[in-house]
Formats: sequence, C-alpha cells, structure tokens
Amino acid sequence: MADRIPADTSPGVATLLGGIVEDIQTLVRQEIALARTEIQREWDKAKTAAGSMAAGSAFLAVGGILLCLMVVYLLHEPAGLPLWVSYLIVGGVLTLLGLVLLYTGRNKASQVNIVPPQTAETMKENVEWIRNQT
Repeated sequence: MADRIPADTSPGVATLLGGIVEDIQTLVRQEIALARTEIQREWDKAKTAAGSMAAGSAFLAVGGILLCLMVVYLLHEPAGLPLWVSYLIVGGVLTLLGLVLLYTGRNKASQVNIVPPQTAETMKENVEWIRNQT
C-alpha cells in the first residue's frame, strides 16, 4: 500500500513564476503596441490643429495685405469716409476673421492628449494586476 501514494501533480513554483513572467512580457508588448497606436492618433490630431492654425494665419496675412488697401480706398472714395475710418473698418473685420481662425485652431489643439488616456488607464490596471500576483 505504501507504493501507491499519489504523486503531486500540481505545477511547481518555477512553472508558475515562468507563466507569470510570460504573461507580464505579453502584457508589456501589448501595452507598447497600444501606446504606439494612441501616440500616432494624437500626433495626427496635433498635425491637423497646427495645419489649421498655420492656414488661418497665412490666409489672415495674405488677405490683409492684398485686400486691405483696396477695401480702404473703396470705403474712402465712394462713401466719402475719412481715410482713417476706412482703415479702422477694414482692420477690424480682418482682425475678427483672424481671431475666429486662431480660436478654431486653439480648440483643436486643446483636444490633443500628451499622455494617451487608454494606455495610461490600462497601465494602471496592469500595475494593480502585477501587485496582486506577487
């Protein structure tokens, strides 16, 4: 009867630790892939916002240079307004247009997240999981 003692079939400590290490490596690889994807998305948002702001600024400058004098003199001669009032009207309209374009670009830029939110959240969960495993 002493010959028939069942052998311990549970996995050893080394096997369990190896499994945990393998799981951690897989998790880290997945987190890196997720971070890359999120960073690329945020970079694309930043490029779009910068492009919008640059285009707005360029249109503001070119439009101001090309049309400012023409509109000023159109207001001055036919309407009989003093030259300074014509400049004031044209400058005010161009300034408002520029502010609208810059405000739009700033709003788009504020949507850019430096730290990818989904990656940050899953990293917190992973750290908590690792703490529970040890």
